[in-house]
Amino acid sequence: MGRKNPTARGGSSHGGRGSRGRGRGGFKKDARRNDDESRPDSAVDAPDDLVDDDDTDLKEDLQPTIPMPVAMWDFDHCDPKRCSGKKLARFGLIQDLRVGQRFRGVVVTPQGTQPVSPSDRTVIEEFGVAVVECSWARLEEVPFSKLRSPHDRLLPYLVATNPVNYGKPWKLNCVEALAAAFYITGFDSYAEALLNKFSWGHSFWTVNKLRYYLWIVSLILTCHNSRAFILQYRTCDTADDVTKMQQKIIAELEADYENRKNEPDDGDLLVANPNHTYTAQPDDSEEDDSEEED
Repeated sequence: MGRKNPTARGGSSHGGRGSRGRGRGGFKKDARRNDDESRPDSAVDAPDDLVDDDDTDLKEDLQPTIPMPVAMWDFDHCDPKRCSGKKLARFGLIQDLRVGQRFRGVVVTPQGTQPVSPSDRTVIEEFGVAVVECSWARLEEVPFSKLRSPHDRLLPYLVATNPVNYGKPWKLNCVEALAAAFYITGFDSYAEALLNKFSWGHSFWTVNKLRYYLWIVSLILTCHNSRAFILQYRTCDTADDVTKMQQKIIAELEADYENRKNEPDDGDLLVANPNHTYTAQPDDSEEDDSEEED
């Protein structure tokens, strides 16, 4: 009973392209006949529905469609050129909601009282998932009481991998929040369909699966101690289970941190953000706390 995303593509966009140029005069027809006579017997024509002059368009058509609604309340706090929500909108992967408009699916919001859990799968499958697109530094300006949903949810402990807040727990941007909700509820292909629109998107799954956001080199060498955040949350059944798992993960991280502080210094384990190939910007700017990236 999952609703179709009104912005998702339906059907092929290449119908009729294989007939381009036919029936437009004898010269082309004769030229084609001559070409056919000179072709080797081993030549095979590609099916019409796979022929396209634009490989990018073909790749877009092969992306998985998302059958349930994906939406956001956008408060225009971010630079439109760097906002992940607006970028998803340009690809037709998300729809805008009006303040006061009711959304029946799961809404990822700081005002949630329980975390997203695998038990939310049926709600997301039927009614979709939405986020609040705003700046972390301007939460007090958001009228959360007017964003109506029966399924407000928090996200459990996860680490941001977007270029603005890379390595920061909790500071996920719009596309990361949507992807996290999809991953936790088992809709991996839909999470990837969103993240694939960003050059850094693949790192969100990798970092939160293998847990090496600040100690990448060290944890690669001792990968048997890694904690798979998303995979651990997916073993839970209810929101209470996810909360307990989150507490366990945070306790393990804190213990691990204390142990590492007491170990001999074998080098700097704070690895630079691989999403930045240029000089890092100061960490104390207000922009670092916003949901802006691209």
